[in-house]
Amino acid sequence: MSTKIKGNVRKTLRRVGLDLVRWRPQCSTEAALARMLVQHRIDTVLDVGANEGQYALSLRELGFSGRIISFEPLTMAHQQLQRSAIEDASWIIPPRTAIGNQEGQIRLNVASNGGASSSVLGMLEAHQRAAPDVEYVGSEVVPISRLDRLAGEFLGEARNIFLKVDAQGFELQVLQGAAELICRIAGAQLELSLVPLYEGQALFSELIDWMRKEGFDIWGILPGLADNSSGRLLQTDVVFFRP
Repeated sequence: MSTKIKGNVRKTLRRVGLDLVRWRPQCSTEAALARMLVQHRIDTVLDVGANEGQYALSLRELGFSGRIISFEPLTMAHQQLQRSAIEDASWIIPPRTAIGNQEGQIRLNVASNGGASSSVLGMLEAHQRAAPDVEYVGSEVVPISRLDRLAGEFLGEARNIFLKVDAQGFELQVLQGAAELICRIAGAQLELSLVPLYEGQALFSELIDWMRKEGFDIWGILPGLADNSSGRLLQTDVVFFRP
């Protein structure tokens, strides 16, 4: 395709909100994560905040064949998660629960985007400005468990564990509830906010310090939510591994 034709195609696509880029699998963030998992011989992934299974499905597409244990608190999302995993014997779906630093029940705010922005915490104006079509549309009382107590029965003989946390501002509480398990975790992927998006959440620098104190180094930073009006990056995924 000539440069002129490519430019015309790109202009046409951009008018409808699309773009044309060259796909270089070896340079993609997904491929980089896959290489990290192979490098560290990850055999088990704890998928906290699984929603309908999007993260686990992406790992399978990347070629990860180990065990995935996915936790999700919302009723409808958990039902879809079970359907997503039904033909995958190495994808374990525990009973519906939120993950945090306590045991019992907690009220979860349900977001309009299929649960992707649902959180125990209240949503702040910065989030609403960046995603004006997302709002809380209700709430649900859900079980909540500490990962320390819950994960053990599913880990079996796991040797190299990777922890993914997508908890919409509740990341620190998830880590606090895994204090006894953290020594077994080889790597982690956390969704971290650079500015407050949820009431009372721990921000990027605090969680980076927490992970460093536990012996983890940063291996990758993956772009996330941005404010389209200002261009400011608000949220990013950070990948950690022990040296």
